[in-house]
Amino acid sequence: MAFHVEGLVAIVVFYLAILAVGIWAAWKTKNTGSEGDRSEAIIVGGRDIGLLVGGFTMTATWVGGGYINGTAEAVYVPDYGLAWAQAPIGYSLSLILGGLFFAKPMRSKGYVTMLDPFQQLYGKRMGGLLFIPALMGEMFWAAAIFSALGATISVIIDINVNISVIISALIATMYTLVGGLYSVAYTDVVQLFCIFLGLWISVPFAMSHPAVTDIGLTAVHHVYQAPWLGSINPLDIYTWLDNFFLLTLGGIPWQAYFQRVLSSSSATYAQVLSFLAAFGCLVMAIPAVLIGAIGASTAWNQTEYGVPDPKSKKEADMILPIVLQYLCPVYISFFGLGAVSAAVMSSADSSILSASSMFARNIYQLSFRQNASDREIVWVMRITVLLFGASATAMALLASSVYGLWYLSSDLVYIIIFPQLLCVLFIKGTNTYGAIAGYLFGLVLRITGGEPYLYLQPLIFYPGWYQDDNNLYIQRFPFKTLAMLTSFFTNVVVSYLAKYLFESGTLPPKLDFLDAVVARYSREHMDKATLVKSDNIVLNELAPVNPRHSVTLSSTFTNKEAFNYVDSSPELSNAEDN
Repeated sequence: MAFHVEGLVAIVVFYLAILAVGIWAAWKTKNTGSEGDRSEAIIVGGRDIGLLVGGFTMTATWVGGGYINGTAEAVYVPDYGLAWAQAPIGYSLSLILGGLFFAKPMRSKGYVTMLDPFQQLYGKRMGGLLFIPALMGEMFWAAAIFSALGATISVIIDINVNISVIISALIATMYTLVGGLYSVAYTDVVQLFCIFLGLWISVPFAMSHPAVTDIGLTAVHHVYQAPWLGSINPLDIYTWLDNFFLLTLGGIPWQAYFQRVLSSSSATYAQVLSFLAAFGCLVMAIPAVLIGAIGASTAWNQTEYGVPDPKSKKEADMILPIVLQYLCPVYISFFGLGAVSAAVMSSADSSILSASSMFARNIYQLSFRQNASDREIVWVMRITVLLFGASATAMALLASSVYGLWYLSSDLVYIIIFPQLLCVLFIKGTNTYGAIAGYLFGLVLRITGGEPYLYLQPLIFYPGWYQDDNNLYIQRFPFKTLAMLTSFFTNVVVSYLAKYLFESGTLPPKLDFLDAVVARYSREHMDKATLVKSDNIVLNELAPVNPRHSVTLSSTFTNKEAFNYVDSSPELSNAEDN
């Protein structure tokens, strides 16, 4: 394949345009936030992100390289088809559920990151434990999509994969570094527009290629391969449901999502943004579905690609750039490539910023440096943006199973963080003992279930397992959802058991080594027993200040304890002052 100078020029121009928008956004908002809350302005954009920019940035966060390429691949692969392209519906439902039940409680309290309610209710130790799967999810996701971008660019303009990965990562890291959420949000507007325009322009040209058969015919009839509508084998229905719940429920507890929610100017806006993004995800998936269908409807021996076809060459995951390269005119394929690279960067920058935000606030500030100045936190964020960006790039270049690592880490987000989020927001009475027990049970059940992408053999063989052609054990049983439910119920049962044992006197107070039951109970009742005897306690200091929650479906079941209980520890007091 010849080196395409025109393609390289197009990519350079596009990247420079994105970088310029990011730097402009940083300059435009450089004075946002007062002297003491610049770090919060970087993390949540001063909480003044409007509907237009907010809708674009939340949609672009999900519509990434994995979303576009993965949807096209699922439709193209004969054993799957549209029936297995679950991401568009799954992520859209995830955003709807997030808007209905999670956005308003989180935004109304004014949290800064997703981990804040965990540290407030369960303490900084538990916040640190939950940071691990959250960080893994963000980092491996960024690495996976950087890897996908490098392969995509190399297919069309035939340049070294490593060079394309490094340059793309540098651009995304640079504008995230200088502008934080503002730069990410404004570049997302440009990137989403490029994705929409680039893919939709490519579809008519690809569909009209002489080698392409009518996709309406190939949807239901076997022409070059099985119909691209696909089907679900009765034996695989539980696997399909397990993956669907993973996408739908596991798509909620991500810092990248809550960063947009918490940056909204109001709780109602946060809900509306979620609904807009759900619609945007569906719309943006349509061209990817059509490109996958076109790939399944093409006689590849009549194109320059030749034989065998992409699936026989094990290049099914690259079907989108292959369609752009061989079924579209050169100038159209380059424009489509810009769309794909835009999709990748719009997700990668969000993941890098999310990881940096959680580390700077929940680990560095609240766990180790409660008295750190705002300027110090800003510099910690800048340094970690560089470190996490470099780490994601290194994993994309060096790791042979980046996607396998991401699949495993996204499972941990679903199995560990989602049930913890349910408990901290909606189940009254849960405590640190239950949270740790649920964390460990969920982790053990997931690891022992195995992971084919990492060649991790299972220790527990659930009903319906089988061995594939590569001697890998495949679980048909929905063990991921089982692990999530086990984690949830373990948290609830152990929390209430610990509460009963300590409050009934069965266990002495000295055994409450996590200060999760006895010490907390004492703090809640101290004003009735001791503080009222002190002469320097003013009455209004004893009066509880409860935030007003609107009467909605989500607030009806909200765990008010998570919002009204304020830990007296210095780190959270300091956080509230900021």
